[in-house]
Amino acid sequence: MPSRPRLTPAVADLRRAVRDSLALLGPGDDRLILVALSGGPDSLALAAAAAFEAPRAGLRVGAVVVDHGLQDGSAEVARRASEQAVQLGLHPVLVRRVSVTGEGGPEAAARAARYAALDAAVAETGAVRVLLGHTRDDQAETVLLGLARGSGPDSLSGMRADSAPYLRPLLDVPRATTAAACTDSGLTPWHDPQNLDPRFRRVRVRNQVLPVLERELGPGVAEALARTAEQLREDAAALDAMAEEWVEEIAEHAEAGIALPVAALASNPAALRQRVIRLAVEGEFGLTPSRAQTLAVARLVTDWHGQGPVDLPGVRVERRDGMLRFSAAAPSA
Repeated sequence: MPSRPRLTPAVADLRRAVRDSLALLGPGDDRLILVALSGGPDSLALAAAAAFEAPRAGLRVGAVVVDHGLQDGSAEVARRASEQAVQLGLHPVLVRRVSVTGEGGPEAAARAARYAALDAAVAETGAVRVLLGHTRDDQAETVLLGLARGSGPDSLSGMRADSAPYLRPLLDVPRATTAAACTDSGLTPWHDPQNLDPRFRRVRVRNQVLPVLERELGPGVAEALARTAEQLREDAAALDAMAEEWVEEIAEHAEAGIALPVAALASNPAALRQRVIRLAVEGEFGLTPSRAQTLAVARLVTDWHGQGPVDLPGVRVERRDGMLRFSAAAPSA
């Protein structure tokens, strides 16, 4: 493996993306960052770029390799990935084997186990950030999956570049560039066979849906979807900020919960009203209501005809004396 790969356009693009992402952290002061490394092209190219850029930003860089144990030979894949991280100069390099169990199907369970392992690595090492190798193509797939589910703008805004403790430096970088950077750098990535398994929805989107869209609508679909996600993130952030300020102005707090004036809710657009309702429930009770639940509460404002309270999981909402009153639901017998 060459210690000083030639600076090709792909390698330069990866380094630039990582440099811009690390700039969000400010002066380095020898703080540690970790790369979530699977050994695949995206994370391996990210690790190489981070190994080059982190010291120049005054940061140390290590890696976390998560072995999900879902395939024969997974321990060997994890070992090879950790060896490549060491050869790139990353330190420390942690290998964590996880047990993939839980609800939501194998994809969701694996994701939950992986993020739990990454969070534990942050706590163990004191790292300030974990770099994830999600690319522009991953972002486009996320948006398409959200559209298929009928998700709202928060979901369609996709993955955030900075969602502490995670940084995603490659969200503007196409997957083809990470593969090219590995080739140019003399790196040998692992290719996950599950990425070809059509049982997984994301694989079908990647290998069937997006190619059809590119063929029928013309090139640039993935880039357009990622651009749409960025625009929706900007809109969602603005609405969230407005809702948070508004909640602080109009909410009445009590020992039993929180109340919002009906007249104020009725006088504002639905998007803002529904965000305020969600924020009230999240902030006071630590629960995130679904869209259907949020709309049921909103009807106490917009379609009021004397109906009784709306019961959310653990929360009761009723309209009384011109207020929407949110209180903890009495435990069931």
